[in-house]
Amino acid sequence: MRRRLLTVLLAGMLLPAGLVSCGIPDRTEVLVDGRGPAAGAGSVNGSGSQPPTRSTTTDAREYINDYLAAAAGERDGAYDRVKKFIAPEARSQLKKKQPSSDIELTVVRPLQPLETTLLAEDVKQVTVRVQQVGVLRADGTLAAPVAGETQYVFKLGPAEPADQGLWITELPDVLLLSDTALGRYYSTHTIYFWNTDQSRLVPDWRYLPSTFPAERRLTEVVKWLTSGPSEWLAPGVNKVPPGTFPLNNATGSDGRWEVNLTMPAANDDRLSRLAIQLAWSLPNLTGQLDLKIQNQKRHTVDLRQERAANPVYPPLRAPERFCVYDAAIRPLAIGNEPVGSAPVAPAANRNVVSAGLSRADDKVLAALVVTRPDRKQLLMVGAGPAPVTEFHSSAKPFRSIGRPIWLRSLDADHPFGLVVADGKLYRFDGGAGMSEILVPGPVTAVAASLDGHRIALIINGALYVVPVSVDGGLVSVGQPRQLVTRLTNITAVDWYAENQLVFAGSDGRQPAIYQTTVDGAVEYALKRDTGAPVSHLAAFPGGSVGPLPALSFMYQATLAYRNNPFEKIEREQVRDVAANAKASDPTAPFFLY
Repeated sequence: MRRRLLTVLLAGMLLPAGLVSCGIPDRTEVLVDGRGPAAGAGSVNGSGSQPPTRSTTTDAREYINDYLAAAAGERDGAYDRVKKFIAPEARSQLKKKQPSSDIELTVVRPLQPLETTLLAEDVKQVTVRVQQVGVLRADGTLAAPVAGETQYVFKLGPAEPADQGLWITELPDVLLLSDTALGRYYSTHTIYFWNTDQSRLVPDWRYLPSTFPAERRLTEVVKWLTSGPSEWLAPGVNKVPPGTFPLNNATGSDGRWEVNLTMPAANDDRLSRLAIQLAWSLPNLTGQLDLKIQNQKRHTVDLRQERAANPVYPPLRAPERFCVYDAAIRPLAIGNEPVGSAPVAPAANRNVVSAGLSRADDKVLAALVVTRPDRKQLLMVGAGPAPVTEFHSSAKPFRSIGRPIWLRSLDADHPFGLVVADGKLYRFDGGAGMSEILVPGPVTAVAASLDGHRIALIINGALYVVPVSVDGGLVSVGQPRQLVTRLTNITAVDWYAENQLVFAGSDGRQPAIYQTTVDGAVEYALKRDTGAPVSHLAAFPGGSVGPLPALSFMYQATLAYRNNPFEKIEREQVRDVAANAKASDPTAPFFLY
């Protein structure tokens, strides 16, 4: 069931067409231990599955599992669907909220098979032990959990007449939705907001009932954009101008679409930016879109042309794999993938522990962690055409520095990155100047999304996502949001796709690698036993470019490995090794793209 659930969400994920143009598929499948089943996507045309209705089953577990899915779908009918499972005399236990826009669903992850106890003749108790995943709001966002319950208890008795199955006679006063039902009865949808300096679009992940027809999806997206971003993402993006809201439902068919709004000071620049947001937030729509302000046509665009002229991401070059071998950066040769050469000059390519490299126009941005003779570590930063020759050193050494990462800025002349050193998060610039960014707790690792405005952090062994804004060279982060996961003692993380994370930690008694959505709603085990704790993990978040498989990552668990399929990275796959190099195993693998 978990495999089916995650493939549904991934297949329903709407990636920007800009990524498709450079070879990244707009629909992906889960790759589990090198294999992954194809699965149907969430509906995009209004033909999705309806949530279950009350049946006459006498299986208490089946009955409660159906109950945990009944609230899915249209909010207006959520209480009516749920109350059909409840005995008439017990329905007052579930107090209805008004209006429907205030209805929130508590999303939970059942941790084990439901427990059934026979209390008396024909009276059963079902205990559901759960993780609190979040609160699904009417605007399609999954907010952080607010409830603290670790279990919910239901009592069931026979319905009247006797052949009508069961009723729920006692229940918690909360609308519950299982994570399985979230994946089955909702499609995922990505909308976009401008970053704080309005130079780049930033993704925002939403859920929409899979039964919504196309014309209603347009209306919902307009409402979402005018209502603002998800709560956790808000500090890192711009809202549409205050006072902007739809005057009526969006309309359209046969390639002609119309959105009628009110927008204070609706000048050409604001309308143009909103049109770009709409074009990317509605990637399946083509044809002409008319933007009206108080019934007056003000701006018209061709949706396909708008996406082509304003890509979300710059075209990506095929990624190249590297590792550290004999304390130097060396290229890796995997299958028929392109093999590069070390983009760091030999004089600087020494005593390397780990590295973060990125492309910016015709430059390579290089951040190296190197070891001094006293075993302390320094951050070395350089930029320029490959091979990079000039490096700057951090002002002070550290006991331990994690893998540095670059924020993919549009300003190649003023690059910035993030790194963890001695348990603290630092911003660094092109001159290796470091300044601490305060976060609530000791940090183990940091990773950045392809857009550069969302990061993942490991704080106190837990997984968090954080919005990032860059304004005039000042990097600031918002409030970290913790993601709920089965793994504990998390050690490594990276962005696996636009709205997906791959991370490593402890799955009970063994180290494992999991995948989760950016809001933590759905997770799945990719590798259940890595043999040793994962100390280093690097992924390519853009999907498949050239021969590289989609959803590719590499990691170190004492030795270095890759996925697709899961295999050890062998010494023979390391290239450009000096004749006098010390024989060793490749470590700290990473991608350059």
